[in-house]
Amino acid sequence: MEKDVYRKLQEQLDMYSVGFPATKSGVEIKILKKLFSEEDASIFTSLTPMLETPQAISEKIGKPLDWTREKLKDMAGRGLLFSKTGQNETKYGAIAFVHGVFEFQVKRMDRELAELMDEYGQKGFGFSMIKSAASFLRTIPVNQSVDVQHKVASFDDACDILKTKKLIVVTDCICRKQRGLTQEGCGKVMEACFMFGSMAQYYLDHHMGRQINYEDALKIMKDAQEEGLVTQPATSQNPAGMCNCCGDCCGVLKSVNAHPKPAQIVFSNHYASLDISLCTGCEVCVDRCQMHALKMSDDGLASLNPDRCIGCGLCVTTCPSGALSLLPKSEEKQSVPPATSMDQMIEMAKKRGVLPA
Repeated sequence: MEKDVYRKLQEQLDMYSVGFPATKSGVEIKILKKLFSEEDASIFTSLTPMLETPQAISEKIGKPLDWTREKLKDMAGRGLLFSKTGQNETKYGAIAFVHGVFEFQVKRMDRELAELMDEYGQKGFGFSMIKSAASFLRTIPVNQSVDVQHKVASFDDACDILKTKKLIVVTDCICRKQRGLTQEGCGKVMEACFMFGSMAQYYLDHHMGRQINYEDALKIMKDAQEEGLVTQPATSQNPAGMCNCCGDCCGVLKSVNAHPKPAQIVFSNHYASLDISLCTGCEVCVDRCQMHALKMSDDGLASLNPDRCIGCGLCVTTCPSGALSLLPKSEEKQSVPPATSMDQMIEMAKKRGVLPA
């Protein structure tokens, strides 16, 4: 018997990025049916992430060119396909669920989808996020948190990342939007996620964000860091996006936070150090830490659990007594992310066993 088109779609999405695993409850199929018609699903499963012209796709699916062109445009407009417009025409391709179809619902997210995603996160998708956390997003330090004597690699410097981007688009955080539909929101800044390059252009083409300049981006970064958000670019040296995340809403940070030793599963080249002799017990750092790495001891002073520290530096910038500092990991523990987004996806697929190592 021919496999259900939605199950085929689920299995294809499970090949990409962090995956899209099946569950006993079948909630993943409910999500797909919410987003894709059977016709949409059939077209998606005929495609790969390699971009193709409407002409090539029409021949592949056996539909007239004009019909195919309009259908592809419609699907891309609903965040179900990736599209890129060149000099002569627009090409289309399949995209991962995360980052991809899910984030592309930023202007269409409703309570039903938000509740389905909450359920999915508890029934299987959250585990996939834990396994792929380091390969998907990495933590980089707040710029002011690193002492000038310690040079930060350009790929670990948010300002340097922004400087290299010709096109910067800012969009709402899909995670905070989702949480706000199912429970009380965290109250943190909503417009805080950056997209670059062809991904930024996609967001512009489909009215999911607005173009900003470097100075605008720095202002958003500053506001986000003052609110205690963790800066997380994609795990490549030339990331297609960079998020400013909170532990209340972010799927990645929530999954990492659930691990008993977050430091072991994140991609980070820094760690916090506490000089207890300088601590005044003000408790500011405890409130700032998204991973609960800092707690107050019985003596009224802070204590730091290095197994929970992900090296974001948010505690350092607000420590009034200078008791906290951010240090680079030893050379043998330093990591260099993949060069490009494509290299990142290939590495993730190898780690998940989707591609041979």
